[in-house]
Amino acid sequence: MKLQLQIKMNEDLFLRNPEHTELGRNIIKHSIQLIFQNGFEAFTFKKLAEDIGTTEAGIYRYFENKHLLLIYIIAWYWGWLEYQISFQTNNVTDPVDKLKKVIKLLATTVEDDGKTIYVNESLLHQIVISEGSKAYLTKQVGEDNKHQFFKPYKDLCAVIGDIILECNPKYKYPRSLATTIIEMAHFQNFFMNNLPSLTDFGKNKAESEIILFLNDLVFSSIKKG
Repeated sequence: MKLQLQIKMNEDLFLRNPEHTELGRNIIKHSIQLIFQNGFEAFTFKKLAEDIGTTEAGIYRYFENKHLLLIYIIAWYWGWLEYQISFQTNNVTDPVDKLKKVIKLLATTVEDDGKTIYVNESLLHQIVISEGSKAYLTKQVGEDNKHQFFKPYKDLCAVIGDIILECNPKYKYPRSLATTIIEMAHFQNFFMNNLPSLTDFGKNKAESEIILFLNDLVFSSIKKG
């Protein structure tokens, strides 16, 4: 029997837990596919309902609007990524090696995780790169934050920040550097594939070069700190 990974989600994000029904799981699965294919702006509950073969009203019984659905899948990804970091660094004692593993994980194409049947992490990773900032770059970010919608992201940054402090306990900016690593990994990947003149990786389009850049940036900063 295949072990299934469960990510605990903020209950304020949904009206009905999508993990508990087949329709709910299909909403998550197909929303990821549609947002990946067409972008978040073109994504609607009407199109999602047609893709699943259900009614638009049925989807509204799970999510109040598409913004909350986007936050849900992005928050789910951050929770899954925190689990991956914990799993892949569990037996690593050297903090430098641990941080290098984190950087590689953040800057490398994600493969679909067989332990999560209805979530394609490979597609979701691409959504996080191209659409993830839309979850919080909104006018209602303060209200959303009061509901702790971004807690999975904050928890992930705290984990990475703690690893940075393991490398240098006197470093002054662990949280700032943690968010920089995450966002830089995603921005450089996006620029590399879409706006290549904004990076030094546009010609080769090699993720390995992004990893080298991030290692240089991060460890140079930590040593100075």
